[in-house]
Amino acid sequence: MHPVRRALISVYDKRGVADLAAGLARLGVEIVSTGGTAKHLAEAGVPVTPVSAVTGFPEILGGRVKTLHPRIHGGILAHRGRSSDAADLAEHGIQPIGLVVVNLYPFRETVRRPGASADEIVEMIDIGGPAMLRAAAKNFHAVTPVVDPGDYPQVLAILERGEEAPPALRRRLAAKAFRHTQGYDAAIAGWLEGIAAGEEEGGGRFPLHLFLDLDRELEPRYGENPHQPAAAYATAGGGGLLGGIEQLAGKELSYNNLLDADAARKMVALFDEPAVAIVKHNNPCGVGRGDDLVEAYERALATDPVSAFGSIVAVNREVGGDLAAAMADLFVEVVIAPGFDDEARNAFAAKPSLRLLACPPYAPPPAGPAGGELRAIDGGFLAQAADADPEDPAAWACPTTRPPSEDEREALELAWKVCRYVKSNAIVVANRVQTVGIGAGQMSRVDSCRLAIDKARLPVAGAVAASDAFFPFRDGLDVLAAAGVTAIVQPGGSKRDAEVIAAADEHGVAMLFTGRRHFRH
Repeated sequence: MHPVRRALISVYDKRGVADLAAGLARLGVEIVSTGGTAKHLAEAGVPVTPVSAVTGFPEILGGRVKTLHPRIHGGILAHRGRSSDAADLAEHGIQPIGLVVVNLYPFRETVRRPGASADEIVEMIDIGGPAMLRAAAKNFHAVTPVVDPGDYPQVLAILERGEEAPPALRRRLAAKAFRHTQGYDAAIAGWLEGIAAGEEEGGGRFPLHLFLDLDRELEPRYGENPHQPAAAYATAGGGGLLGGIEQLAGKELSYNNLLDADAARKMVALFDEPAVAIVKHNNPCGVGRGDDLVEAYERALATDPVSAFGSIVAVNREVGGDLAAAMADLFVEVVIAPGFDDEARNAFAAKPSLRLLACPPYAPPPAGPAGGELRAIDGGFLAQAADADPEDPAAWACPTTRPPSEDEREALELAWKVCRYVKSNAIVVANRVQTVGIGAGQMSRVDSCRLAIDKARLPVAGAVAASDAFFPFRDGLDVLAAAGVTAIVQPGGSKRDAEVIAAADEHGVAMLFTGRRHFRH
């Protein structure tokens, strides 16, 4: 006799459920189902027993109460080897349920949906679903809990062979069910705590408790160094790493590849026009923009062609064969783009180790804690909102006697965009279409100024510069001006601003204050 005689199916995500139910029905399994799921299965021609026929009680409160009943939970929780449980089932006419297929209301997705009201979000707090999943997972020695549509084929194949799901599989599925309900509850608690913090503290604060729900997506060979084991985790219920990457070609991704790809992808997303960012060790080697990707790439490469060897290249348009041909002579680790046409993929195939990553353009996360960044430190984590707010160059103030020209302003805006993703202390020298020299990660700002000038292969005279934070002294500005930089953008706010402004006027350098810094440690 078939080991499963009755299955309970109640899902919000209906992918594959009709095929599963049809397979169960062919095996003679009675399918008990609820509301929308029952309708979906019936429309697919699958015989269904409504849950109300089992409980003897109609669904009430708009469907919010339907499975919270002893005839459901008794059938799930009954211990198959305990005579007293068998007696209770017999006394009350309860049939055992051997398979529970449940997934939950889309709470996280509703929270992320723009304009979703608090009432709509509260209605997505599932009660019966988690209760059934937890009951089935607790009784995994006799019940198979299934929360992931990806597990349907394996479970059905086992039942079609007339076998029971093996204990190891039931334990794995039970763990997955508890992880699912844990993450679900954590998302609800975090949302409620965020509301409470806003009401009690004026808003904008992080919740008292931060819950992480992460799924391992990749296992690189190692971390930053070969002796460090590593893994890459994606936020559960999100779009996946880097917005949902699809690796089209090349070797497996490394830990460092992912770090650099993340920085490069964010950098090119700041540009509306075709743009290319070449990144090495989490800093840009060069950034260029142009009328097309080939022009933008050539300009980015011209900044520092030596450092570009072994780099990550990100673009903000689909890659065609022309760009693949332009890149033929450069060794790069990764090319990341919204897509690659057939000509590009065929051309890049000549480099079998080259990793091609297709993923959607970076979209800045929502403001506040929901769009936060975490960084591990010993004993815990630091949390902050992402530095992803849009800039308003029209609001920048000009404290110098000479304002920047239109060409200088255009170059300053490019330099300021790139500066956001350069490690501090950051100095970016640029012209209207590309970076010229980049000084990153120095302990003093004046050294970053010298490095940006020394690294430049393109003309510095007539270029502009951006500084991620204010100049604490005039020495950095003096270095830039002596090299021919004609305009500078910086946050301002130093107690020596007057000294720096006077130095700019002395050199005839135009300067803009943004009022916002972009430290990136």
